[in-house]
Amino acid sequence: MLKRQNPGAPGHRRDLAADGGALSMSHNDSRSFFNLSQLVLSAGQIKPSPALKHSKITYFEVEIVDVQSKKQICIVDKVPPASTVLDVKHKFHKACPQWYPSRVGLQLERNGPFLKDSISIQSLAVSSIITLYFTDLGQQVGWTTFFLTEYTGPLLIYLLFYIRLSTIYDQAESRKNFRHPVVHLACFCHCLHYIRHLLETLFVHKFSEGHTPLKNMIKGCAFYWGFTSWIAYYINHPWYTPPSFGHKQVSYAALAFLMCEAGNHFINVALAHQTNSGNRTCFPSPTYNPFTWLFLLVSCPNYTYEAGSWISFTVMTQTLPVGIFAFLMVIQMSLWAQKKHKLYLKRFYPEVRRKAAMIPIIF
Repeated sequence: MLKRQNPGAPGHRRDLAADGGALSMSHNDSRSFFNLSQLVLSAGQIKPSPALKHSKITYFEVEIVDVQSKKQICIVDKVPPASTVLDVKHKFHKACPQWYPSRVGLQLERNGPFLKDSISIQSLAVSSIITLYFTDLGQQVGWTTFFLTEYTGPLLIYLLFYIRLSTIYDQAESRKNFRHPVVHLACFCHCLHYIRHLLETLFVHKFSEGHTPLKNMIKGCAFYWGFTSWIAYYINHPWYTPPSFGHKQVSYAALAFLMCEAGNHFINVALAHQTNSGNRTCFPSPTYNPFTWLFLLVSCPNYTYEAGSWISFTVMTQTLPVGIFAFLMVIQMSLWAQKKHKLYLKRFYPEVRRKAAMIPIIF
């Protein structure tokens, strides 16, 4: 017969104590884990240690090859991606001092165009090694030097003929013959024309740091200086005959000459202002100045005024050398105007498509 166990027996109490101890330990562990969690949360989110980033810059090697012989001249190494063609030219000059940067022409292909100095090397790279073809452009001069030399010559040469040097004209004839007023007026207009060019070269035009071959300056000086000598010799000659229609022909032609000179100056100032302001997104528009209204009809009004100046000077002096010079200048400027007009059509087609290049309707 089974006996009912007394809850108050010692064995039963030991079992309860064991169960109570287990519950107590479980409760303490829960509180410890809770406290540890609170501590971690209060300390902030655990972040993994950042991995070290190794910045690796890729450098290029530029191989310079002679365009004629296809032989390697040198290798310009450690060229940063941000470098330009001009930077490569400077490094090439350090390796080969006989070729300074302005006379170095670099091409991506043998028959391709010369690369501009502002082009980024990274834009040319297909791999880490870039091959460029070298051409010696010859001795170079800056554009400012080019124009100052070209325009100073005619100014001084004309004055030498105007004062009638004894080595040029016969002194007895020079003293005997009376100078017509158009001779003095022609000297004033001719000097004014080239003084304007010189002042605009120094203070109006902003030339890039580009260069031009020395032979181009020699050709330009030979053209301008030679024609100036021919023109000045005839106009200042003691036997020079004045224009056929006399004072009226001289006066109207001189007035037209001065207006064309003023118009040329204001157009150049307008173009320089647009360049300096950085507003190259639109075609130059006329202003309140009436001389700039020619922008409504032609895209290159500076050439229109330049041609008008020499045509007016031809009518004023009625001299064959001046007429030949004016004819050649009109042809040359019409070619320049056509070239610029094509560039304007690509950039400002809606604004330029109905304009002429230099002379309305004709060009």
